[in-house]
Amino acid sequence: MTTITITAQELAERLGGALLDCPPERPLSCVMPLDEAVETSVSFLANAKYHDKALHSGAGVILCDPKTVLEGRPRLVMTNPYWGFAQAIALLHPEPTPAWCEAPIHPSAKIGEGCRIGPGVTIGANTVIGAYGVLHPGVHIGDDCVIGEECEFYSGVVLYRRTRVGDRVRIHANSVLGSDGYGYVMVNGRHEKVPQVGFVEVGDDVEIGAAVTIDRGALGPTRIKQGTKVDNLCQIAHNVQIGEHCLIVSQTGISGSTSLGDYVTLAGKVGVVGHIHIGSRSIVGGNSVVAKSLPEGSFTTGFPARPHRQWMESQAALNRLPGILRKLAKKVAEE
Repeated sequence: MTTITITAQELAERLGGALLDCPPERPLSCVMPLDEAVETSVSFLANAKYHDKALHSGAGVILCDPKTVLEGRPRLVMTNPYWGFAQAIALLHPEPTPAWCEAPIHPSAKIGEGCRIGPGVTIGANTVIGAYGVLHPGVHIGDDCVIGEECEFYSGVVLYRRTRVGDRVRIHANSVLGSDGYGYVMVNGRHEKVPQVGFVEVGDDVEIGAAVTIDRGALGPTRIKQGTKVDNLCQIAHNVQIGEHCLIVSQTGISGSTSLGDYVTLAGKVGVVGHIHIGSRSIVGGNSVVAKSLPEGSFTTGFPARPHRQWMESQAALNRLPGILRKLAKKVAEE
C-alpha cells in the first residue's frame, strides 16, 4: 500500500478541523481501525457503540464530531468525521498508477514451475504465481498479487491489485476479487466516495463459484479462510471475515464488516446485514434475512431470521389467519 507522511497539524489544515490534545508536529502515515491503530495512525469515531474502542485506541489522532467526549485522547474535531476519514485515506494512501507494459505478462511477475497460461491472460507487476497453476483464457491478475500452488482460475476471472490467494483454490468464470467496497458519505447533498485501499485474502482449498464478487476492505483485508465454498452469484462486501469450511450458497449477500465463525452454512438467497457476527456451526435457512448477531450452533430461518421452530410456528399461525378472519366476519354478520 502506497503511503505518505504528514504532521497532525497539516492534516487538520487539510481537513478543516480543530486539533485537540495532540502534538501538532506528530507524524501521521496511515489510516487504521480504532483497535489496530498505532501512534502514526489516523482513526475515526462516527458511531457511539465504538466509544470504548476509541478510549483505548493507540491512534495518533482520532477524527470525531464536536459532541463526542474523548477527554485526553488526541483528536481532530470536525462536523463530519466520516468525510474526514475518507479524505485522510485518499491523502495518506494514494492509489499507485498501474505498471502497464506492452507484454501481457509483466517482466517483474514470477510464474511458478508447470503453470499453464491460456491466451489473453494478463498478469501485473510484482505478482507471484505458485507452481502448477492453470489460468484459462481471458484471466486478469493485477499488480502485487500473490497466488499459491495448484490454483485454477476460469475465463473472465479478475483479481484486483494486492489480492492474496492460497494453495489449491478454484475460481470459476467471471468472478471478481478485490473490487471497491460500497462506501459513500453524504457531503453537501452529494454522495462522496470513501476510498477502499484494503485487499482480499483467500485461504487454502477455497472454491469460488461463477459471477461472485468479493470487495476489498476499506483498510485491511476481506478474508475467506481455508476450506470455505462459495456458490455462484454471491456478494461478499468489504471487510467481511468468513471462517473455515463455511458453505455460502447461491445469491447470498453479506454486508460489510460482518464476521462468520467456522462451519457456518448460509442457504440460498440469504441476506446478512453489516457489523454483526454469526457464530460457528450456525445454519441460516434459504431466503432468510439475518438482522442481528447469532449465537454459535443456531438454526434460524425467516425475515428477520429467528429460531427455526419459532419461524415455522409463526408461519403456521399466519396461514390460519384468513380462515379465522372469515369465521369472525361470518359471526359478526349473523349478530
